[in-house]
Amino acid sequence: MRSLIMAAAISLAFTLFLTPVFLRLFRKWGWGQVIRTPESVHNPSHEAKRGTPTMGGVIFIVGSIVGYFTGVLVSGEVPALSALLVIWLMVGFGAVGFIDDYMKVKSQRSLGLSGWRKVIGQLLVIIPFGVVALNFPNRWGQTPASASISLFRDITWLNLFAFGVVLGWILYLAWIAVIGVATSNSVNLTDGLDGLAAGAGVLVVGAYSLIAFWQFKQPCIGGDPDALGGCYEVRDPFNLAIISASFAAGLIGFLWWNAPKAKVFMGDVGSMAIGGVITAMAILTRTELLLLVIAGVFVLSSGSVILQRAYFKVTRGKRLFLMSPFHHHLEMRGWSEVTIVVRMWIIAGLLAVTAVGFFYVEWLTRVH
Repeated sequence: MRSLIMAAAISLAFTLFLTPVFLRLFRKWGWGQVIRTPESVHNPSHEAKRGTPTMGGVIFIVGSIVGYFTGVLVSGEVPALSALLVIWLMVGFGAVGFIDDYMKVKSQRSLGLSGWRKVIGQLLVIIPFGVVALNFPNRWGQTPASASISLFRDITWLNLFAFGVVLGWILYLAWIAVIGVATSNSVNLTDGLDGLAAGAGVLVVGAYSLIAFWQFKQPCIGGDPDALGGCYEVRDPFNLAIISASFAAGLIGFLWWNAPKAKVFMGDVGSMAIGGVITAMAILTRTELLLLVIAGVFVLSSGSVILQRAYFKVTRGKRLFLMSPFHHHLEMRGWSEVTIVVRMWIIAGLLAVTAVGFFYVEWLTRVH
């Protein structure tokens, strides 16, 4: 418990107090925000944000890593493979976002990596993640990830390797790739208003930290014999709780500077890193389908874009929303930015609490 608290405290302090130092460097390097043309035309207030330091996701990525390793090593523990996989996906997806941001900043245009290049970059990160996660068992035979699709735990009859090893690997890698690409791009779409993605990310990742900690308290190996019916076959759950708590705390510190009116934007490097952490936590805590509820606020953003495009094609030019993602539709309806952000935070919190509640109720049904 000491390592978890220490990791979160260090990550929080890092982003809260060192962000001004990073901002001076960002201004020196010319890392100013480039506003997308449609946003500036339809929402003139967005034009005023041009030049605000961006790529701030670098700050909470570094803060989370510093917090995790300090908390673990000072407490005399050893970094676990599962936590290292979370860091891999966080840094890897963040790197794809960094390249996209850097291209925009250098050209001073809103065109960075094309959509397919982003997806290819994400696949180059998540495929090695998937391969490692399904190998390297510990002494009890537990691997970080599972061959089955999961909800609150593995759904055994949805084993992806049921039709053979080769097809199993193809299905498994395709499955986690869909989760990773969809989640990271959903967070990226949500990052359109000051503090929106950061605040929602705190609530979603915080919920995963609670889930991982609960799994740590209910292990199948060495756990309470009376509660074995509800135990969890999850590898390194305490380390998963530490890295997710460190990341959530880092986001809180960053949010101090990112809340309206933002002094810094996270950029694609930040939004994709958040997506990477959420993806990794869903896969490694064996709660992949529950992700749709826990991260429902991000699903809302990407879902509104999909609906908008589908409706536009079906009706041959009509629009379902004034603008997508959904938070920009609310802006066009006259809602203030702060009102939208706070209410989206409330939605994110309610969905995260609901998901954790479902998770707990499922456990109760197994032990009583």
